[in-house]
Amino acid sequence: MKESIFATLKNLNFTEYEAKAYLSLLEESPLTGYAVAKNSGVPRSKIYEVLDSLTMRGDILVSPGNTPQYTPVPAKELIKNRRKQAEENFELAEKSLAEFEQSANDRENIWNITGSGAILDKVKESILSAKKRILLEVWKEEFEELEPELRAAAEKGINVTIIAYGEISSDFANVYLHYMGQDITEEYGGRWLVISADDSEVVAGIVSLGKDSRAAWTRHVGLVMPITEFVIHDLYLMEIMKEHREILEGSFGENLVNLRRKFSIHPDFKKHYVK
Repeated sequence: MKESIFATLKNLNFTEYEAKAYLSLLEESPLTGYAVAKNSGVPRSKIYEVLDSLTMRGDILVSPGNTPQYTPVPAKELIKNRRKQAEENFELAEKSLAEFEQSANDRENIWNITGSGAILDKVKESILSAKKRILLEVWKEEFEELEPELRAAAEKGINVTIIAYGEISSDFANVYLHYMGQDITEEYGGRWLVISADDSEVVAGIVSLGKDSRAAWTRHVGLVMPITEFVIHDLYLMEIMKEHREILEGSFGENLVNLRRKFSIHPDFKKHYVK
């Protein structure tokens, strides 16, 4: 009989010695530690370690005094407590695994967002979730919509760096005015927006087409890395143009127009992503 009960208690995370001590106290209590060791067969050298473990877990109770005495939590209460703990663990596991699964899916998926309002809402979420750094390429129109969230991020100590197309001024962000913002607006026929938050998620897309605007949001490293580095390389170019503009324009034309023409596939040298 006892052997089957030992096996049951082991399934409830009792060690062999804990099971023996608890059953001994169910048979007779209260008992001193010495008496529990004698009745249960648990070595005296181990009994107080075992009793302390049972007490910490709430399986037995101890009365203070010069010679502490121990009594078990009734079997029904023990089972009730174990069942409650198990249910809490299952609920925690279910929630944690669902969150992990969702996070894993997010790292692999690329999500399409339609409409300028929905795109900006997703960008705001990315701003609010950032912990270290926000890199943003943006036109003035969208910056004004995002400014409150960007300011709040900066006030939390997050580095906010913006490549601005058009006149954007800010007292909380590092702003790089793109040297050819107006030309780009004309060449592309639309405005885009790119944000990288903590080098771990990006939103990128066209935002000037109203309900027909399109963007992608992802944590997929295959896109996060090159898009983030694209923004960083634009920052390199801003710094290089600031220091060496005259030399570079001497080689490649005003605002590096000859480079843009060299790598265009259209006879009018304009971009035709937006049709």
